[in-house]
Amino acid sequence: MKGFVTGIILLIQSVSLFGQQATLKGIVTDSNKNPLPGVSVLYETTGTTTDTRGYYELQIPAGKDIVLLFKYLGYENVYRSVRLENRQVKNLPVILKEKVERIDEVKVVSHRQKAQGITGVKIETVKNLPSTNASVESTLKVVGLGTSSDNELSTQYKVRGGNYDENLVYVNGIEVYRPFLVRSGQQEGLSFVNVDMTQNVRFSSGGFQAQYGDKMSSVLNITYKKPTQFGLISEMSLLGVNTTIEGISTNAKHTGILGIRYRNNRLLVNSKDISAAYNPSFLDIQAYTTHVLNQKFDLDLLGSFSTNNYRYKPYTRTTNFGTLLDPKVLSVYYEGNEKDLYFTGFGAASLKYKLSETWHFNLTGSAFNTQEEEFYDVYSAYADGVANFDSNDDNYDEAELQYQSAQLDHARNELDALIGNLSLKAHYKYRSNHWDFGIKYQRENIKDRLIEWQILDSAGYSVHPPGHTPNHQPYEPYTEDIVPYKSLHATHITDIERFMGFAQWNRKTYFGEHQLWSSIGVRGQEWSIEEKRQYTFSPRLQFAVKPDWERDILFRISGGSYVQPPFYRELRNMQGELNTGVKAQKSWHLVLGSDFSFKMWNRPFKMTTEAYYKYMTDVNPYTLDNVRIRYFALNNAVAYAEGFDMRINGEFVPGTESWFNFGYLKTEENIDGRGYISRPSDQRLKFSLLYQDYVPSMPQLKMYMNLVYNTGVPGGSPAYADKYDYQNRLDDYKRADIGIFYIFKDAQKQTHLQWLKSFKEFSIGGEIFNMFDIQNAITNTWIRNVYSNRMYAVKNGMTGRVFNLKIKCKL
Repeated sequence: MKGFVTGIILLIQSVSLFGQQATLKGIVTDSNKNPLPGVSVLYETTGTTTDTRGYYELQIPAGKDIVLLFKYLGYENVYRSVRLENRQVKNLPVILKEKVERIDEVKVVSHRQKAQGITGVKIETVKNLPSTNASVESTLKVVGLGTSSDNELSTQYKVRGGNYDENLVYVNGIEVYRPFLVRSGQQEGLSFVNVDMTQNVRFSSGGFQAQYGDKMSSVLNITYKKPTQFGLISEMSLLGVNTTIEGISTNAKHTGILGIRYRNNRLLVNSKDISAAYNPSFLDIQAYTTHVLNQKFDLDLLGSFSTNNYRYKPYTRTTNFGTLLDPKVLSVYYEGNEKDLYFTGFGAASLKYKLSETWHFNLTGSAFNTQEEEFYDVYSAYADGVANFDSNDDNYDEAELQYQSAQLDHARNELDALIGNLSLKAHYKYRSNHWDFGIKYQRENIKDRLIEWQILDSAGYSVHPPGHTPNHQPYEPYTEDIVPYKSLHATHITDIERFMGFAQWNRKTYFGEHQLWSSIGVRGQEWSIEEKRQYTFSPRLQFAVKPDWERDILFRISGGSYVQPPFYRELRNMQGELNTGVKAQKSWHLVLGSDFSFKMWNRPFKMTTEAYYKYMTDVNPYTLDNVRIRYFALNNAVAYAEGFDMRINGEFVPGTESWFNFGYLKTEENIDGRGYISRPSDQRLKFSLLYQDYVPSMPQLKMYMNLVYNTGVPGGSPAYADKYDYQNRLDDYKRADIGIFYIFKDAQKQTHLQWLKSFKEFSIGGEIFNMFDIQNAITNTWIRNVYSNRMYAVKNGMTGRVFNLKIKCKL
């Protein structure tokens, strides 16, 4: 009997122990903190897999030592030993390292992005780039195929003959916008994309898939990160302060990241040849949170608020121009000021539903609002003369100036734009086939008041615009009314309604031992403005093959139709009038490319080459003044762009990654059948280099250098002139920026300094922007000399040499 009772007691104890459970949760990522879906999390004969966001949840016995196996194809297995108490919930994040297979000492990695023609840029590369406007977009100007810009104060970029409005930008699958009225890089402020909140950067210069929207040039796809632990990142410099806070809940179901940025460009503008009181302030606050509602539903929330407060009061300007044989100087005296305010707010919610392993759905709604004011009254008096550069002359560096002209510029421009949309996307996977579908509804409400005028004076007499009675004073009396040289008065309230959809099929197959990728898709859009409806249809194709060769090389071809239905800016012509009948611009792309991974000096490198041709119809011609685009609001041109791009990136210095880009471009347009002339973006050659190095005996002392050389673009023409008569080009754009930092502490470099114990990373350094002090120009100011009856193009220079100090830290 005693033995029977003992057996019963032991049985009860074992059942009690068996019933004690604990919960293990977490996220599984790769070395770059990208979530990994479908990872097997195994314990003995039971287990689970991570969901599409990389999260897992597993019930394990309590009070026992448990060994877990994390297993994923292409990655090294990871084992973790845990012991939990009854009902304990533990968060256990895991990082998997990619397996490296070698064929003749060449690293073999996934080729899916290569097949799609996608450039991936490491976030550390973006953060380390020495730039006056450090951002993802500024990095693309250096490392992106076919990208260029001649304005270091702007984050905008041109791609293969397109303008700034032809580039798509997505953050977490949601299209983002920039302010409408901004006319110069000085006013632009911060990029929407917060680098410290960013996890992935993906960029395509053309021939992109149908899942992306309706633009003609490029797509930039940004993914914000989901934190795996608490952290704080801060960066302070003479240009501003950035701070980012991130964290995760104890049950790993909720994450949040908050970024605050402040910037002031006064340091940069003070380096120019103009004396002014310039006090801008740019503030941006963003928050991104993720929520695992249950095993089927996830909810993501993204919000942003930003203000650009631009205040500018110019005093004087002195600019040397002309030639060595005929040196001239221009002096300008100003009165008045400019006050601009750009306020933007953005909010988005995304609900993700996992119906099964084969069906995933995503419902997203977003709203964007921008409220902009552009107010200025500036009087300018111009005088020019011959510069004296004779060092033996007592009047060296002085000039005898003659009054030539004056002008009064006035503006009271206001704009309020509200853009809201709702989209539904579905993803279906069957064996090697992947299907993507999407529909989207968007409504745009634009309220625009445009009041601008300019009075132009030459030698004391008002200059009238073309088409008016000529003013021949003082030789003849003028009896007509005095009118402004330029006058724009318009008020518009515009509603635009859009319906968009796409379908896309992707497949990876094998032909023998050769790998093949295929993508076929179509897009369509219907939009209406004042009951005028228009339609577009856009088929797109991508094919890639990786031969079963000893060398790691991939070939691809992509192209199709890329249409761009008009946005509000493209409807408004030079006179401020609205043409609601503007049609979509159309472009046919053909892109041939290759990616070759190889070893040099026993270090990894990759060479990417692309040749492309774009033929464009129903083109809406435009002029470009700094970063302001002004359209003709007519589909009266055809155009083409052709070129070749090559990029080599790799470890030129062991343990670092450097990038070298070369590009050739030719783009021309034919307006009203008058013949082909260069487009404003016709930048024939581009060379760029992003180089990283360190001192071998002191590896914590690092150097980052950015070199850019772009040939000159067309310099524009006076407002009243025919652009066919003005095809002169600006000088070549040449720039070199360098940053030198000392790393006190990071993952590779630890320290014994007590004051650094609480930091994960800490560095201090300096940057020199435009270190050779090259006076690049962005546009021309046209000055009339009444004595010689000639027009002079005087360059509007960009920033000079600037020194900046920066401190970076991470907790």
